[in-house]
This record gives sequence, structure tokens and C-alpha cells, in this order.
Amino acid sequence: MADVNVPGEQPKRRFWGWGVEGAGPTPEQQERMGQTISERFAITLDAPIVPPAIDEIELRAPRVSAPDALAHLFTTDPEERAGHTYGKSFRDIWRGLHRDFSQPPDAVAIPHDEADVIALLDWCSDAQVAAIPYGGGSSVVGGVECDIDDDYRGAISIDLRALDQILEIDTESRAARVQAGIFGPALEDQLRPHGLTLRHFPQSFEFSTLGGWLATRSGGHYATLHTHIDDFVESIRAVTPRGVWESRWLPGSGAGPSPDRMLLGSEGTLGVITEAWMRLQDRPTFRASATARFSTYTGGIEAARAIAQSGLHPANCRLLDPLEAQLTGTDDRGDTLLLLAFESADHPLEPWISRAVECALDYGARVDDDAVLIRNEESTGAREGAAGSWRNAFIRAPYTRDAIVGLGMISETFETACTWDRFETLHETVTTAVLDTAEAADAWPAVITCRFTHIYPDGPAPYFTVLANGRPGQQLAQWEAIKAAAADAIVRVGGTITHHHAVGRDHRRGYDRQRPEPFAVALRAAKRAIDPAGILNPGVLIDP
Repeated sequence: MADVNVPGEQPKRRFWGWGVEGAGPTPEQQERMGQTISERFAITLDAPIVPPAIDEIELRAPRVSAPDALAHLFTTDPEERAGHTYGKSFRDIWRGLHRDFSQPPDAVAIPHDEADVIALLDWCSDAQVAAIPYGGGSSVVGGVECDIDDDYRGAISIDLRALDQILEIDTESRAARVQAGIFGPALEDQLRPHGLTLRHFPQSFEFSTLGGWLATRSGGHYATLHTHIDDFVESIRAVTPRGVWESRWLPGSGAGPSPDRMLLGSEGTLGVITEAWMRLQDRPTFRASATARFSTYTGGIEAARAIAQSGLHPANCRLLDPLEAQLTGTDDRGDTLLLLAFESADHPLEPWISRAVECALDYGARVDDDAVLIRNEESTGAREGAAGSWRNAFIRAPYTRDAIVGLGMISETFETACTWDRFETLHETVTTAVLDTAEAADAWPAVITCRFTHIYPDGPAPYFTVLANGRPGQQLAQWEAIKAAAADAIVRVGGTITHHHAVGRDHRRGYDRQRPEPFAVALRAAKRAIDPAGILNPGVLIDP
């Protein structure tokens, strides 16, 4: 087993919104964004909302207090309580900007080891206090809120950030035993000296943890093959009110229903994930990318499907409709773009990128002479061009979203997956439902864009972005109407209510419609058996 490094401190997080203090658009840049939006939509926007300071926030008094034996784990610091009140959805940012922190946790508990987690769950069960597991708080579906009813005396947020170590690295098996509270950058920093990587990069990578990825079945940045955190799991260990749940560390097993699969996506309702053995990969040194342009959206879809079914397994095969390309600053020529990329730790990639480009050309693509970029070893070419522009916009997007929300606009995303034969119907149904609802809700004008985040041989994962004109005092109701219309349309035509954003509270109605009723019965029974007091994240996935 190899030695591991100790990660550094995390920068100070914003308690009301995405990211860290001082990052994102400046007030001057936000005003210019408002001017651009006003000109494009022919509307007049109010002045940007000034973000709150913590001394402006009124928090209710804690309803419960820690027992003496656990008091050293608890904090009631106002900034900690406010920062653990919400995730990072539109509704969360809107409430934060408007100084509404009406349902904060009564306290934030920071366990230092697994024994602390056990003690916390024991106390919560005995005291009838809800326990909300918390990783990085990047949920966009209401997954970390202390939204409880009067059956509970109070609620605490259990923050796993002190469980932030890689405990073991097995370089022979290319695997690591990792604590659940480690953030993405710290995880990769500790693996880098060993030439290894987990190779899982969700958009929230900088501000989310391994435990959060596991609990929500996080989707990574890569478009094919290993698209979800599920693909890297060899064993999971969790603390439940009925004891420790740990599967055997193995590369694979056919021994009955998988205990790991039960915890993956459980969203803190069955236990607090404390560590996991994760499958690693060698760090890539060879990269290749290309940008294919299509005059028709249909041509891009057909090319994406051909590449998905070719067995080439590109790291990136992201299809952007013309408006998505324009609004993200990726391209303004009015083309549909297909961004392709490959990477390897073993071999040069010219044959792979050449074949993928051939597939695109078969469906009417135009590939400029300078649109194919090759990187071998330490050169940087494969991250330039349109793909590099899109990647930069992708990383900045949550900060940009917060700035747009601060201007009074509605900005929301919906993601799903469907089979190829259903995509055209799904795209038309969702687009029509969202735009019709936005107009009926007076959130007009509005636009909707679509991109593929992931592709599979049997279907794509479409990701829709909506930007709509919010009316003062009506934005939350308008957002709720648009969100409900999109969810209903997706489920009605056979898509999944979520491909990688999790269920939380916001997707419950769609999830209830999607899952088989016998499975729902089994899940409720498992919840009662493992968490008899019903303290773990009540209201998420299943009713308390």
C-alpha cells in the first residue's frame, strides 16, 4: 500500500449561493450581463440584487441542543447554519438572495470519525431529531434541506467534511479506500503523485464530495462508457441506525442483489456513507479532440448515435443545439456543434478521432482544417478551440446562473435520458410544454436550449436549459410551474425524471411515477427496518 498526502483547507464558501467568496462575475460584469439580456429579450431588468451578509440573516433559535457527550461535535454558528440550510437550485439561490433562511438546521454536527457518526445517529434516534447527511451541499433538487414536520423535535445537518482522507491506495489493483467527506480536488491531488485518477468530474467537482457522489448516483463529465459514479464502486461502508453496512471489497460479484447498489442513490435515507473502495485509472497523457459542425440538428443527432454505437467510447461526445452554442459563448455561427474528445494513458489517439470524424462526415458534418487537435504527452492542443470554450463556460455556468438569478431572471435546467427512438418526441414535447407554461405564467419571453451530456448505444441524455423573464414577486411560482411542466412532459413520454441530478424533494412526484410500485413497497420496508425512527433525511425518496 502506498503513502498518501494530507489535503489542504477548503476556501471559504458562500453561505447563500454557489462557490467561494470573490469568485464569479463582478458587480460590473453582472450589470453588463443584464444589459445584454435586456437587449436580447427586449425587456427591462431591475438592478442586481446585492448578495446578503451574514449579519442580515435572521435565524430561528435552535429547538434542540446537543447532549454534553456530543457537544464538541456541534456548532450553532450563524454562517454554518445558514450555509447548511439550502442546496444550490434556482429556488435555493432565490431564497438566499432574498434573505429567507426560515428552515435552518438547529445545529451543524461535524463528526471526526465513524464512531462520532454512530453516536450522532444513536442520539438522533432516541431524541427524534432528523439527521440530514451533508457532503458539499451542491444538490439542485432539495436533497439537503431540513424540511421536516412536527413529528420531529428538530433537525441537524451532519457535515462529513472532517472525513477527508484517502486511507489506502492499492497501486497493484488500482484502487483506493477513501473517506466520504473528501472533496473532488483534494481526492485528485492525493492520487496525482501515484499517476492515478478516479476520472469522475461532475460540474460540481470542486464543491462536492465522494459521499455525495455515491449517495446521489452522480454523473461525471465523460460522455460514454464510465458515465456515473456507479461504475467506479468496489465497496461502500455506511453507518445506519441499525449498525454498520459494508460490502466486501471485490472487482465484481454475482452474489445476489448488490448491497452497494442499494446505497447508491439512497440520498442519505438509509445511512450515512463514511468510506468506499473506488476503482482507479492511470492518468491520461494522450488526448485528441475535434469539432464537427452541422447545418441541421438532425444531422448532429444521427452522428452522435452512430458514434455511440461504434464502440469508440469517446470521453466527450457533446451535442449542442445552435442556441446552446450561442448562449454559452461556444460559437455564434448558427451551427449545431458536436464536440468530440478522446483520452488515453496508453496510446496515441489519431485512429480513434479520425474514425469519429468520419462518422460525423457521413451525416453531413463540416470539420474545419484546424478543428482536429492532437495532444501527446505534455502539449495542450486538445483543450483549445470550441471544446475549450465550452469547457470554460461549463465550469463558470453555476456562477453565471447565480448572477442571472440576481437580475430577476428565471434560469433552470432539466436533464433526462431516453431511447433514441423517443428523443424526437421527447424534445418536442418538453420544449412545447416549457415554452407554453412560461407564456401562461407570464414568464415571457423565454428560450429553451438542449445539449447531450452523455450518449449510450441505446439513447442520449438530453439536458435542457431554460431562461425566462421573471416578474417581480412571482419568480418562485413561475419557476415551480415551469419545473412541474418539464417533469410531467419528461415522464409522460418515457424519459427518466433524472439522469444525474438525483431525486431529492423536487423530483419526488416524477420519481413516484417512474418507479414500480412493488419496488416502492420494498424500499419503504427497507427504510423501516434500517431506520425505525425515520430520522434519516425524511421526505427524500420516500415519505417519513
